[in-house]
Amino acid sequence: MGSVRSAGLSFLLLSFCLYIADSYPNIDPSNMGCEECTLRRNNLFPNIYQCMGCCFSRAYPTPLKAMRTMNNPKNITSEATCCVAKHSYKTEVAGIIVKNHTDCHCSTCYFHKI
Repeated sequence: MGSVRSAGLSFLLLSFCLYIADSYPNIDPSNMGCEECTLRRNNLFPNIYQCMGCCFSRAYPTPLKAMRTMNNPKNITSEATCCVAKHSYKTEVAGIIVKNHTDCHCSTCYFHKI
């Protein structure tokens, strides 16, 4: 009788754990903590929108043909895109000229933060 009760309790616990695991949304863990590239309101300046978010980046083995042309050959080549404005215009807010973005996309990174 004790083993039936133990098996029943184990089954109930397993069912509960599977229910909890299934209730979590399917999230891509590689993009965790960074939202998609979109226009967002600037916290410092009201009514100013700027591009914020993440785009893809990847690393792959450097092709042998490309490695021969490098001054300092590296085995890994990385490629990345940044969230940048397609269109923007300058506007003045409290005596400061600020770029107000109107459209965003993932493109070549022009500035890199340290």
